[in-house]
Amino acid sequence: MSRYWVIAPVESKDAQLFNNVWQFDVANNLISIGWSELGDISNMNREDLSQAVAATFPDRAKGLISNMLWAFYHEIGPGDFVIARRGRKILVAVGKVVRSAFYAEGRNPFLAHPGYSHPNFLEVEWQAEPRNKVFPTLVFPMQTLVEINEGQYQNLLRGESVILPEELPVEGTDENAFLLEKHLEDFIVNNFEMIFKGKLQIYEGADEADGQQYATDIGQIDILAIEPESRSFVVIELKKGRPSDQVVGQILRYMGWVKRKLCKDGQAVKGLIICPARNPDQKLTYALEMTSNIKVQYYNVSFSLRETPAPTAGATGVPQ
Repeated sequence: MSRYWVIAPVESKDAQLFNNVWQFDVANNLISIGWSELGDISNMNREDLSQAVAATFPDRAKGLISNMLWAFYHEIGPGDFVIARRGRKILVAVGKVVRSAFYAEGRNPFLAHPGYSHPNFLEVEWQAEPRNKVFPTLVFPMQTLVEINEGQYQNLLRGESVILPEELPVEGTDENAFLLEKHLEDFIVNNFEMIFKGKLQIYEGADEADGQQYATDIGQIDILAIEPESRSFVVIELKKGRPSDQVVGQILRYMGWVKRKLCKDGQAVKGLIICPARNPDQKLTYALEMTSNIKVQYYNVSFSLRETPAPTAGATGVPQ
């Protein structure tokens, strides 16, 4: 049975580099990923790979890197399908894997110099369509490699944004509110400056590691931001119907991870939980009485149809 994968050929911020790399990939039916510092990992077992990653990248999300590399060499196989992405909104091409991963240092001349060496390759038969499909919102995670299910794959090919069966709201919820809240994270990210008025900025790290769904080896932070005035990191979590104890525990874990892995020169870490105003949680209020570095802010979601224009347009936002 085929499996489905999304892979970034190379970071997209350098347009010239991306174009050169992608043209080589298409011409040679290839796609590659980096981590050349590890050398030839093609024959490593799982334990040796994990140890090598931990030793080489002590300050990065070691579990995430080792899992991606293991999947690349040992889980992706002939007959699987790959979506190549450019950034997080563009589907560049779709291809079928025809040869399992192999190590070839210097194979791509555009990725054969320090900082951009990609020695780990898959052989892929790239299809003529679809190509360069642009989505209006973020649709791809920021990891270099991620597996998706067949339903998600088909949705991406069609360019549709639909709720998959496993994402349907549970019985008793307000379905209209659910449909809007499902896209809350993208709305906040796409309107970050308007919502926070410059008081927060989305974190941008190395390797396209932007702050939305920021990957750590203990999970993904909804949004990781920076407070310019204090230089503090701000971990933002969206409650989205989860129990208050789960949200508080999770944001504390992420704040601890950021403190240990990212903070430098005395930087602080703050937390922000964003909740729906229509359903305040008293348990959350009590829990946060015992900490001074986590705030709660509330949002409203409103959608309605009228026969005549309203005097003032409604808006969705996070109050300051």
